[in-house]
Amino acid sequence: MSWRRALKDTARSGIAVEKKRLEPLIAVRGAAGLAIVIALSLWLFGPAAAASSAFGAFQAAIATFQRSWRPRPELAIASGTSLAVSTFLGYLTISKEPLFLALLVVWTFAAGMSWAAGPTIGLIASSNVAIMLVTVTLPTSVAQAAGHAAMMIVGGLVQAALIVLFPVRRWGAHRDALADALAAEADYARRLRHDPVASFDPQPLMEARNAAAVTPRQARRRPAELHGARGIAERIRPVLASLADPAMGVPAEGHARDRVRELLASAAALLDAAAHAIRHGEPVAAPPAALATFRTPDTGSILTGAPYRAMTRLNTLLQDVVETAGGTPQEDTPHEGAPSGARGTAHSAENDGQSTPRPAPTDPGARGTAHSAENDGPSTPGRAPTHLGARGTARQAPTTRTRPTFLALIPKALKAMRGELHRGSPITRHATRVSAVAATGYILGTWLPLGHGYWAPLTSVMVMRPDFSQTYSRAVARLAGTVIGVAVATGVVQVATPGTLQSGTLAVASAALMYLLMRTGQFATQACIAAYVVFLLGMGGEEWTQTVPERVLLTLMGGLLAMLAYAVYPAWETPRLRTRLADWLAAQGPYVAAVFGSYADPSVRDAPDVRGALLTARTARAAWHAAVARATAEPVRHRGLSRTAADDAEDALAQLGRVAMLLEAHLPERGATPVPPAARFADALRESTHKGAKAIRERRVPTWDAVREALDAWETEDTDKVVRNTATLVLDTLTELSEALDTAVPPMTLDGTAPENPDGPRDPKDSATR
Repeated sequence: MSWRRALKDTARSGIAVEKKRLEPLIAVRGAAGLAIVIALSLWLFGPAAAASSAFGAFQAAIATFQRSWRPRPELAIASGTSLAVSTFLGYLTISKEPLFLALLVVWTFAAGMSWAAGPTIGLIASSNVAIMLVTVTLPTSVAQAAGHAAMMIVGGLVQAALIVLFPVRRWGAHRDALADALAAEADYARRLRHDPVASFDPQPLMEARNAAAVTPRQARRRPAELHGARGIAERIRPVLASLADPAMGVPAEGHARDRVRELLASAAALLDAAAHAIRHGEPVAAPPAALATFRTPDTGSILTGAPYRAMTRLNTLLQDVVETAGGTPQEDTPHEGAPSGARGTAHSAENDGQSTPRPAPTDPGARGTAHSAENDGPSTPGRAPTHLGARGTARQAPTTRTRPTFLALIPKALKAMRGELHRGSPITRHATRVSAVAATGYILGTWLPLGHGYWAPLTSVMVMRPDFSQTYSRAVARLAGTVIGVAVATGVVQVATPGTLQSGTLAVASAALMYLLMRTGQFATQACIAAYVVFLLGMGGEEWTQTVPERVLLTLMGGLLAMLAYAVYPAWETPRLRTRLADWLAAQGPYVAAVFGSYADPSVRDAPDVRGALLTARTARAAWHAAVARATAEPVRHRGLSRTAADDAEDALAQLGRVAMLLEAHLPERGATPVPPAARFADALRESTHKGAKAIRERRVPTWDAVREALDAWETEDTDKVVRNTATLVLDTLTELSEALDTAVPPMTLDGTAPENPDGPRDPKDSATR
């Protein structure tokens, strides 16, 4: 992408206003806390202290809006306290410019490194540094600085207290995450009706998993409908894919395919009903027609073998998710031909479709062992069920994935920052970049005869992010929003000439509007912030003529410095795409190998955990997609992996995971017939993908000779045909991956055409890479 197009796209992104669901009650609560702090500070200390405390309360409220599954009151307190410490230390050094510059560089570098601990902590730290540049100018003595810092802490405490006393949609974010996961699977079921090999983005499931991890205190208060449904949703996904895929037995057209389409439509309707119930805290209104579809008497004669097993397991899981979400199926009698008696016994024997009652389908990777629906870690083999489900069937009581407390997160955050502290880290480059720009902006702002020179470094710190697109789009949004916000606020001040109380009221109104529109984009947010600052400093006694012109000019300078710094000292994602792809392959390989290993000896309990490998592969996949999204917006040419090669390689790895998922839907239980060749294939796959990842990092094309040899040896033995056929599909996808990375141009013949290769594709070992 050229620089011209990149700048155009980021500018358009910066000024875009997104349609998001507004949360007016939360905005009112944040504005109420701000109003309380301003009124209290005006009454006790005067306008200057009120301005400082207002910044503390303002920032504390912003911190609570960040996406976090941790207790938000603690975020408000941490934000107010850190801003107070920054302000007090800044005031102690502000009189000695070299010392203050040193503090600013150190503080900004630490804030830049804090992005390694997550975007929430990174945003809070960066905002605190930016606001500190304003608040250090308000006190006139050390005692006043201490008082202002104390009021900032009070501002954080007030916002935290309001969150506790007046909760808005308690557990709302957790409900939304779980409902989004179920809705995503409902959409997946609908798409499978028309495209049996449709892809599925596991991001909603990952978000739901993050939301399911709670602290022990939260676990005691969590609503019952948030227990267990996510784990069931995880198990539904491979079953849906297995039911729809023609490779598992259902032809592309015909009576069986029509019945599968009916089942998928009914599954989607039931999942949507469960998602709606969980999102709004209501009982499940399960559509009777959808429930009746799974009780159709002739299903057992239409579907046999693997498709029948998938259908019966899907029936069981859907009943589980409906009951867990707060509803009860209208009828307990299973359809004719389904396993009788227990909910959770719908898994047929490995034969002609006749069913045999079996234990409840377990979480992928447990291979028949008890595994909590809420626990993604390894299961406890042989643990006895602790309570009964509907129809008297023993169910595993869900356990809780514990999340560390806020204080326990501090050592982990420091460890993450220390892990990124090396020369090639994009986080370290960002921290270096932002600290240098902050110091440069402060020196230039102080040197220019404009006054309030802190506006330039403030802008730079607020807009700079570790990646290119966010930095440039936020810079454009900051400038455009500042011009609009300052213009509107200036017009109001000129017309109304507000006093101290009126200016404070207008500042609170601007903050409330900012809280309301925060999720709609940076342009609206920056406009509200600009108006808020004008009104707040006006409350402190500054005339608009003292702030408006210089704010606009210095904001422009700070934004330009931020953009120039990224161009001079970038951290491009495009050259690292090969590494990200290698990481994904290195994580995907063990997952596929673990699935095959489960078939080698189902009685072994210490076999590789499929679930853990799947989660690792999902994390690597998410990192790849995030890297591709950032690289797409970068104005640089690829170095080692073109966009076409990246797309083809992504398709191959996604197909590799999908093939393993189809096999995962039918993991054998304890006592099933072992498949010894699967062990050799799994070992070869694990070793080959490890070597293949190394080859990709070294810009070589990976080879799969060991996997091919294990598959050839498999042909001589009498084993499960489904597992053997799936192994063939795995080798095919790995070959497609090598072909996607083989960018060498074949030699030309004398007539100008490529020579024919009667043996098939070129051996990747013989390809030159670049």
